[in-house]
Formats: sequence, C-alpha cells, structure tokens
Amino acid sequence: MTDRTADLKQRFPQLQDGDVDVVILGAGVNGAGLFRDLSLQGINCLIVDKSDFGSGTSAAPSRLIHGGLKYLETGEFGLVAQSALERNLLLKNAPHCVEALPTFVPIFSWTRGIWAALRTLTGSTTAPRSRGALLIKIGLALYDFFGSRNRVMPRHRFLLKRRALKEMPHVTPEIVAGGIYYDAKISRPERLVYELVNDGLEANKASLAANSTRLVSAADGLLTFQRADGYAFSVKPKLVVNAAGPWIDHVNAALGAPTHLIGGTKGSHILLDHPELVRSLNGHMIYFEADDGRICLVYGYLGQALVGSTDIPCDDPDNVRCEEPEIDYFLDSVRSLLPSLHFDRDQVTYSYSGIRPLPASDASSPGLISRDHSAPVFEPQTGRPFPIISLVGGKWTTFRGFAEEVSDTVLARLQIRRKTSTERLAIGGGRDFPVGANERARWIKSVAAKAGVEASRADELLGRYGTTAAAILAYPSTYSDSQRISGAQRYSALEIDWIARQEMVVHLSDIVFRRTTMAIEGLLTIQGLREIGAIAAAALQWDAQRLAKEIDDVVVSLSKFHGQTLSEESVRRAASPAAR
Repeated sequence: MTDRTADLKQRFPQLQDGDVDVVILGAGVNGAGLFRDLSLQGINCLIVDKSDFGSGTSAAPSRLIHGGLKYLETGEFGLVAQSALERNLLLKNAPHCVEALPTFVPIFSWTRGIWAALRTLTGSTTAPRSRGALLIKIGLALYDFFGSRNRVMPRHRFLLKRRALKEMPHVTPEIVAGGIYYDAKISRPERLVYELVNDGLEANKASLAANSTRLVSAADGLLTFQRADGYAFSVKPKLVVNAAGPWIDHVNAALGAPTHLIGGTKGSHILLDHPELVRSLNGHMIYFEADDGRICLVYGYLGQALVGSTDIPCDDPDNVRCEEPEIDYFLDSVRSLLPSLHFDRDQVTYSYSGIRPLPASDASSPGLISRDHSAPVFEPQTGRPFPIISLVGGKWTTFRGFAEEVSDTVLARLQIRRKTSTERLAIGGGRDFPVGANERARWIKSVAAKAGVEASRADELLGRYGTTAAAILAYPSTYSDSQRISGAQRYSALEIDWIARQEMVVHLSDIVFRRTTMAIEGLLTIQGLREIGAIAAAALQWDAQRLAKEIDDVVVSLSKFHGQTLSEESVRRAASPAAR
C-alpha cells in the first residue's frame, strides 16, 4: 500500500499552470466540505491550511450536531429547517462519528419569557433570555416540525416536575417541569474534517491537499505557498475560496482584497472527570439557562462530562484559550443546576476554546448574532484575475449544505454541470457502515477473524474509525495491534503507524489532537507521547532533534491552550481517585 503522505509529496513538484481550477484557503469543516463536493464534480482543487486539517474553529465546537433550538427565537426558521435536515443526514452518513443525543431542558416557570421572545422575534437585540414552560413547549413542537424531513429520531416529550426529577434526579428541585427532545453529538469532529479531505482526494486524483502550508505571496494571479519542510510551489487558479474562518479578513488582505466580514465570538468548554455525573446523565445532555440567562450544556463525552459554552466577543484566534473566569463560570453553573453533586477544579482534565467566524454585527448580545452563512463574492480586479468567494458564518451541522450551495456557485462560474449530490453520500469510515445489531455483529466477526483480534477489539475500532478499522487491522506494519500505548491502553502502535503513514500527518500534534482523541480524553502521558513520537519518527523520517521538538510542542500546547500538564501517568487517572 502506498503511503498517502509520500504520494502527495511526489505530486506537488509536478504541478503546472492550469493544473488547479480552484484553491480553497482554510481546511476547517466548511473548506473541507467544499473540497469534497467540488472534487466529486471533477473540479481540480487544491486545499491549503496553515496548520492542520480541522485544527482551528472546527476543533473547538460544543461537539453537537443540532438543529439550533434557540434560533427559533430569532425567527431563523430557514436555518433551523436546514440544520435539522443536515443533522438527520449526518446521523446516516457519518454513523461512526455522529449519534443521537436525548436532551433534557429544565424549566423553572410556566409563563416567563413570552413577551421577551416576541420582541426578539420582531428584531429586538436586548430582550432577556428567560424561557418558561409554555414557550419551551411551543419551541419543542416547532423543532419537531422542522426536523420532520428524513426523521430518524423520536419527537419531544414534556414532563411535569415529579417525572422530570425521576429522569434527572440530581437536577435542582426548583424546576417546575422538563422537556426531552433529540439532537445529536459528534465524537470526533477533527477526524471527520480529515475524512472529508481524504474523500475529496479519493474522488479526484488530480486534487491536492496541503496542511502546515502557508500562503507567502499573491501577485498577478500567482499564489505561492511554502510547506513546513520548506518546499515552495505556485499555482494559478481560476477561482479562490477563502474558507479561513476567523482569519478570513487577514487572508483577504493578503490576497489584495481587504474586508471587514468577521465579528467573531469566543466559545470555551471544559472536560470533567466526574463518573457520578456521567452516570446520572444516563446518556442525556442537559441544555439549560445559567443564572445570568446564558445557555449552557453538559453531557457525557468519551467517558467524561463536557461543559460549555461561553459566547464572548474576541478577535485573536491565534491565542484563544479558556480563561480562569470561564472555568469558574462553568463550575458555578453546574453547581447551581445540580446541587447534590460535588464540583471542583481538580475534576477539570482539559479545556479548549475557539473563535466562531460570525459575521460582523452590532447586536448587543453575542448570542443574538446569526449563525446562518453567506458567501460574498469579490470580483477580479487589476493584479488579481481570479474572483474570491469568502465563506462567512455557518455552523458545524450545516457544512454539507453550505458546501453544496457554494459548489453550485463555483460550477456556474466555471460553466460545469453538477455530476452528483453529497446528500446521501457516506463520509470516510461511515461508508458501508453496518446498520443494525445483526449486521454489525457479522461485520465485527468477519474483521476480527481476518485480523486475528478479539471481537471486542474490532468493535472498539469500528466505533473509533468506522469501516476504516478493517484497513487499519490489515495494514502490513512492523507493529502489531497488541502493542499498546502507555497510559492509553485502548490505542495500539499499529493504529499510530497507520495514521502517521496514511493520514497526511506533518506534526505529532496532528496525531494526538486530531486524528485521535487521546489528548481530549486525558489519556496522554509523557512515556506514551514518547512512544507515539517514536512511531511517527520512523514513519516520517524525523531525526532525534526533530522528534524532541515535536514532543515539546505537544507538551507546550497542552499546557498553554488546554490547561493540561503531562506526567508519567494519565491526566484522568491523576484527576480521579476512583480511577486509580
């Protein structure tokens, strides 16, 4: 099997003028989704990111795939309808990453918030956010209606106080009722972004992808890039798409088209090692109003509890992190909601933050800025013969629909007809995913037998990588699946070798933050990181100095941006006495 990384390295020096039709700058979920869509139509695309695929805003969501219940208040019914449809499609197209999430809404009054909601619906930007039972009941009924296309989940339920407290026993008894509706969560958003890029490369062998690659100059239609290894290359595209998220205005300036499109807000989250809380949630998310009226959420994520999120104006995406006051805010919020449970700073294993690339707005509350998307076009001008399409706003859930809209615009400009839709197209490891218990059991039995592993191991890898697990277990590596990573015993040396050789890894951080979820799970140790680094070094031909730097960069990033200090034992074991 040819290593994907080596294959791409050989192809870049062969680039000639005219080989690339469209350049996409930014490989977050919107850029990756567009790259996949255009490549499927036969368009020769180059997608470039200054860091890794899915490493910016797309790596910092609440990890929800949702229709946007709160957008009903602002009258964005079209956005809710599209989001609910895309949620339903993702449950089918990415079953290895996306799963249903029953959501509990605690209700503290019967009629509060009706007039405020009406003011918001008619355009007010200062209305209070409190919501009573009547308002929530109407909202949930509307939400069911908008989610009826390709429905895959049950309708909502409305519970009076006694029944609500039986379902969620640790919720404050101050509630008067509760509602349960269904959305979805995504376990590995960063990995799904990579899979979208990989799908694009598979669909069109003339398309190219480059991570850790910077735009160094743009003049007279020629874009010059430099890769992390110092190699430079140039292309002359017919059209450029700016999908740089919160960096959009910076990129447009570099292209000679200064703009003021983005007015981003910061969203932070924390992970708690709190087994009692995770058990009490019983697979549910609690979507609640904090004491100050802001919306918060808490749900089980890969064995931990994820708590989020803030919504703070911010314009520095390169240095964004979850600050101490935000952590205090989260802990105070869950203490108020769940007074019978204990919460403290020692339970925090990981934190993360990102900038939402929202449109510039004068709304008094960041929560009222639209999450809808747009794609303004800047026509060619002297010195820049190509148009620029900027992808503004949007949300994780709607990336496929947004990509299809922009792809249609690009196809029209290039006078090419659409060949296929991505609406029913599985993503990455979701392809040929076994549906139903019997089909899953047959898949697991077959793959386990061929690979010589236990059925439980094949099942675990199916959940982690989807059907790509079969290729990983069959990979002709010098490592075996029985060789496990220190501190992260559920991960094997075989997995890491596959990822390093086949998944366009440039840095060690690509493996531990994005191709896997080891970092956010709190499973990294110093020794484990050395083992992962040694496998990557052998695959990518790093010398000892490069390996030491890669390990140091991960340690620094964990400390600076995620509040995690590595030791010889995993963070989760250190944080939880019960786990020792």
